[in-house]
Amino acid sequence: MTDNSPARAACQDHGTTHTTSRYRSEHQRDVVNRLKRIEGQVRALIEMVEAGRPCEDIAQQMSAARKAMDKAFFRMMACSVMESVAVSDDETLREVERSTRILEKYA
Repeated sequence: MTDNSPARAACQDHGTTHTTSRYRSEHQRDVVNRLKRIEGQVRALIEMVEAGRPCEDIAQQMSAARKAMDKAFFRMMACSVMESVAVSDDETLREVERSTRILEKYA
């Protein structure tokens, strides 16, 4: 029996193809989009420093960029967790996804 759920559609594990490849693809797209936004934040930080903006303003933006990088990291790791869990039922898969989102949000 083949499980074709979206969450099982993308991750591949050393030659063993899981139905999670679409899931991995979505995560990769999400992580790339987040990194592009962070890239823009870093460019803006450079401009702030070059313009002589107050340290507190720069520190606030640095903090936001750091938090965005952390969220991108947790999002990226979600696919890795999904590969490691090797579950066969959708309910367990949804629970793992929910847990990774909680980590992303609050860690």
